[in-house]
Amino acid sequence: MDCISAAPDALPTTAHSACGNAPDLVEWTATALSQAIHDRQVSCVEVLEAYLAQIDRLNPIVNALVAPVGREGLRAQAQERDAQLARGISLGSLHGFPQAPKDIMPVAGMVTTRGSPIFAGQVTQADAVVFERMRAGGALFVARTNSPEFGLGGHTFNPVYGTTRNAFDPQRSAGGSSGGAGVAVALRMLPVADGSDMMGSLRTPSAFNNVYGLRTSIGCVPHGPTDEVFFQQFSVVGPMARNIPDLAMLLSVQAGFDARLPLTRRSEGPQDWSWALERDFRGTRIGWLGDLGGHLPTEPGLLDTCRAALGHFKTIGCAVEEVTPAFDFEQMWRAWIDLRSFMVAGANAALYRDTARRALLKPEALWEIERGLALSAMAVYDAAKVRSAWYQTLRQLFETFDFLVLPATQVFPFDAELDWPHQIAGRDMDTYHRWMQAVVPATMAGLPALSAPAGFNAQGLPAGIQILAPAQADHALLQIGHAYDQASGYARVRSPLLAAEHR
Repeated sequence: MDCISAAPDALPTTAHSACGNAPDLVEWTATALSQAIHDRQVSCVEVLEAYLAQIDRLNPIVNALVAPVGREGLRAQAQERDAQLARGISLGSLHGFPQAPKDIMPVAGMVTTRGSPIFAGQVTQADAVVFERMRAGGALFVARTNSPEFGLGGHTFNPVYGTTRNAFDPQRSAGGSSGGAGVAVALRMLPVADGSDMMGSLRTPSAFNNVYGLRTSIGCVPHGPTDEVFFQQFSVVGPMARNIPDLAMLLSVQAGFDARLPLTRRSEGPQDWSWALERDFRGTRIGWLGDLGGHLPTEPGLLDTCRAALGHFKTIGCAVEEVTPAFDFEQMWRAWIDLRSFMVAGANAALYRDTARRALLKPEALWEIERGLALSAMAVYDAAKVRSAWYQTLRQLFETFDFLVLPATQVFPFDAELDWPHQIAGRDMDTYHRWMQAVVPATMAGLPALSAPAGFNAQGLPAGIQILAPAQADHALLQIGHAYDQASGYARVRSPLLAAEHR
């Protein structure tokens, strides 16, 4: 078999060792790669070397991966993974997979800066639960993925590592806060990646880089542990991948109950999220929320691009109908920023109260913390009531529709030199994150949301939609995402940086 021309979606039928570190190895789907590793058709050492070569080739252009791990140690780990397989021992689906945990939560023995000069060079001593699970599942941690300071903002830049650049146009933003992860997956520097999402931190970079990202339901994947484990219901952890089976494979490693986090969900035995992804969607009802009846300003062409993607739901048998929920969206926004500031201030107030550390905080962090410190207890409670009313509105809407769809972003990837878009379609953005308001409906309702590729504008810049499902219907979301992916083919459009002449 000609290894160079092997279809990346297909499992190779001969050992890859005969081909050396062929450049197509990084093109294989994560599910095919995992099977090939376990069938001993490709070694963990070869996989590591192929991905390191891809990182060396493309990361200098986009700055997605930071704080790299020493390579001799990585090669020794890969050799041990191969030795384990030779002894009949598999650690799981990620056995031998290069991974790069997002630089927000701690990883034992790795630098964790949270994008802040306050923590530059800090080596943490414990794993966040999701990284503990990925490590136990056989992953090799090769670096960290870049994130904005404390994950605040939908554009990945910070004073420690600089700016991460878009996979399709390095002059543009990668999105954020999981910007490094989105770019690394799109450019085949990682087979899959972890991300987190409070206000679109998974969904925005997925849309900006033409990959899939799942904002999971509250409690689906452990997020922490942190000092507070009850109030925090906004930030979730989830997978990012180039297709839905790969997304489901990583989610199967991430998800599940952990006693340290009491809001996580318990299930009987290990849960395989990749089961029964094929499903007949004839007669399924899709509600198109669009720009929420004109409430959300959108960049010219963005709404049309996303609306055109709706045709692929019709291809798989769905009925699509435009709908605008009866709700005060400005009231929801005010409630959201109060709840967000409450959580950000609670997590970071100690830094603010330290004069020396306060001087190192970026303006957006100061704004969030100061807002949170000024809130009364009743203001937070009132915001929670608005959140509850919004959830009930969507719950009732799901009695008519099976899924809801709206744009994942309100703009195409913007100039990477900007801090954030200050105006959209002639409307001023009054906060650093108002331009991301489209992601708030899912977050406020605690619903799972899948960011899915939706095509490109005339300049070749990606757009994305987000598909919302009822509470805890994460698996149904994977199923419709899989059908949509097969019908649309958008995610199979490759970045120009992956062209052969760049090799």
